[in-house]
Parts: sequence; structure tokens; C-alpha cells
Amino acid sequence: MNVDLDRPPVDRPPLDPAVWERTETRRALAARDLAAVFRLLRKAGTSQRTIAALTGLAPSEVYEIGRGRRVMAYDVLCRIADGLGVPRGYLGLAYDSETAAFVSATSPDAAQREQDLDEVGALLAHAAEVAVGMQGGPAALRWTAPREDGTPIPQRVGARDLDQLEAITVALRGLDHGHGGGACREAVVAQTRWVHQLLHADATDDVRHRLLLASADLDNLAGWTSFDVGLYASARGYFARALTQARRAGNGSLVANVLYRAGRLHLHQGLTREALRFFQLGSIAAAESGCAVTVAMLGANEAWAHAILGDREQTARALGRAHDELARARGPVAPWVSFFSSADLEALAGMASLELGAHDPARLADARQNLTASVARRGSDMTRSRAFELTALAVASLLDGDGEAGLTLGHEAVDLAERVRSVRVLDRLRPLARAAAAFPRPGLRELAGRVTTVAAGA
Repeated sequence: MNVDLDRPPVDRPPLDPAVWERTETRRALAARDLAAVFRLLRKAGTSQRTIAALTGLAPSEVYEIGRGRRVMAYDVLCRIADGLGVPRGYLGLAYDSETAAFVSATSPDAAQREQDLDEVGALLAHAAEVAVGMQGGPAALRWTAPREDGTPIPQRVGARDLDQLEAITVALRGLDHGHGGGACREAVVAQTRWVHQLLHADATDDVRHRLLLASADLDNLAGWTSFDVGLYASARGYFARALTQARRAGNGSLVANVLYRAGRLHLHQGLTREALRFFQLGSIAAAESGCAVTVAMLGANEAWAHAILGDREQTARALGRAHDELARARGPVAPWVSFFSSADLEALAGMASLELGAHDPARLADARQNLTASVARRGSDMTRSRAFELTALAVASLLDGDGEAGLTLGHEAVDLAERVRSVRVLDRLRPLARAAAAFPRPGLRELAGRVTTVAAGA
């Protein structure tokens, strides 16, 4: 085949990448049916001359391939894939797990019926053993573990499918708030994998945009729940993909939300300056989005980071901006930021004052006031947040010399920590153990011991 291998590649193909995600196109690519691929491109308005220019093929060769001529040479297939902007895995040139799942879901084996009949007989044999009271009979050996197969991908995704996906994400987010990431992370990760598979189905432009947002929102939640159970490397990977998807969807609020969560991850790890940078980048995206709640959320978290660094002026400035933005917020907000309320702003102001209180004990009274207000506003659906804030309030009380309040609040915090599956909650208990152990009041050493025992479960 006469391919111009010396021809400089086209820098940016004038093709919509979404064309490669449609079911019929993916099926043709997986079969290396370039005739079908070229026909689909022509149908979408791409001329034969453009295909030739992008791939380095002669126009006559594009014509011949379109008429059914097979392309077998690996280097030519790679040149065509790269020229058109097709991921090589879609042509089986770099066969990845996603392509394998797509092929297995859309191209069932011709011998499937025979295999099904064999499995039906084996399952009946096992059922007969169980029915007569036999445990671990010969037929049971085949069924030690269910066979894992990918769910078939629908050819087309519609608005109702997106309604359902978005409702599931809201429910999973609620489980995370109420019970911790450990209660729902596996479900979130599985749902994330499924939504990314759905990106290969056909959809209208509006539905595809919602699907991109849904994938970014789920990746963001997968990163957050991974962080909550201590899987920091996994969390970073999900956050990175969420950023890409959110930017592709053109949603500044979601970009800002991912950056906020990435900042919290690194703040938790003691990387305060890096965390502050994430928050500052998030503030840029938040301002772009025009969502006052998102801007307030990023400002309040910046204040906490500045306080850890001992910068009182920047802390006050960031908190003032957060209060002003939250006060002017109007109307409904996106589901990923709907959790942020006046209670969260009070909590972050309290955390900032607690950090500054290490150098200025007069700020401990402010911390106690803010944290008391935030705890009072927490409902039963925000168990983890309540645990965080009760822990911080107990520490502030002890550092402020109020051993009685510290003891009572400390036990309440530990009670809640035992109810949620969150490594973060357990990690945040450790300052309470130190503060309680250093206080001379009877009973506080027992609290310190209890905190140490519970936190060891991390």
C-alpha cells in the first residue's frame, strides 16, 4: 500500500472526538472494518480528501478501502488511527481493558447458546443437591464464585437514563455524608466504571453533555470516598480524571469542587502549602462559574490553610470573602456543592480560630463559639461532619481550660466516630487524645485511652 510515511502529521484533526464513542463506530473499529469507518465518516460530512490528508493515504487508496479493501499492516493501521485521532486500543492495536469490555458486551460468542445450556444443566444439578440437603456436593464445585461479566452497554442513552444516574449519585453522596466513605466506596467505584462505559453509547448532544457531567461528578465522589478510607493515590487518580471530564463539559463549578476536594486531601496529609494552591486554583474556577456558594466554599477552605500557616490577615480576608459570597447566594445550586451551608462556614471559621489559638489563646473562645454553632445546625444525615466538629470543639474546650466540657464533648465525638467508616474521622481524633492526656482532670486520661484505642482502628 502506498502510504506517505514521510508526510508530517496533521497537528489537530478536524474531527469531533465524540464520533469514536458511538456504538456503531466502536463496533466497526474493534473489527478493523475500515470500510465501515470511512463510510460513517463520510456520512458525518468528512470528505474523502480530508480522510486522505489526515491518514497519509492516497485518495485512490481511501476509495479502495471504502470499497472493502482490508488493511493488515500494523504500521499503516497505527498511522490511520493516529491521523484520525482514534485511540489505538479501539482498533485492538493497544488492547486495553475498556476495549475488551466493550467487545465482550457488544459481540457475544457464536457458541454462547451451547455454553448457556451447559450452565443451565450444571446449575440444576447444584440446585438438586441443595434441595435434598447436600452441602458441598460435586456440582457445587463449579459454583465457588459467580462468573463476572460486564453489563451490556445500551446502544443509546436517553434523558431518563441520566435522570436515574444522577439520582443514584445523589443517593451515594448521601451515604458518604451519613456513614463515611467506607460504607459506599465500592458502589461508587462500580458506578463510575459503568458511567464511563456508557460514554461509548449513542446519545443526543444534550444527553452526552449530561453524561460527561455525571462521569465527572462520580469520579469526584470516587476520589472523595477513596480519600475518606485512606486510599490517597487512588483518590488523586480519580480527581485527575474528574478534572478532565468537568473541563470537557465546561462546568467551572465542578472543576472548582474537584480542586477543593484535592486541597482537602493534601491538607489532611500535612501538605498545607500544596493544599492552599489547590484551593486558590479552585477559587479561579469558582469565580468563572459565577456560583457564589462555590466561591464561599473555596474561600473558607483557604482561610483554614492560611490559619495553619499562621497568617492571621489572610485568614481574616478569606473568611470575610466567604461570608460575603454566601450571604449573596441565591437560587438552587449544583448537587456537588449543595452540602455547603452556613454550618460549614461556621465549622471552617472554628477550625481556623482553633489553629490560630495555638499562638493566640484568645482565639480559642472564637473557635468554641463557631464550632458550637456548626454542631447545633447539623442534622442526622451529616454524621461525619458532626464527628469532625465535636472533636475539634472538645479540643478547643480542653485547650481553653474547660475540662468538664472537653470530657463530655470528647466522649460524644468518639461515640460518633465509632458509627462511621472513615479513616479521616479516626485520624482527626488524635489531637483529642493528646489534649486529653495533657489535662489533669480525672476522667480525661480514660478519654485519651479510649480515643487511642478507637483511632488505632484506622
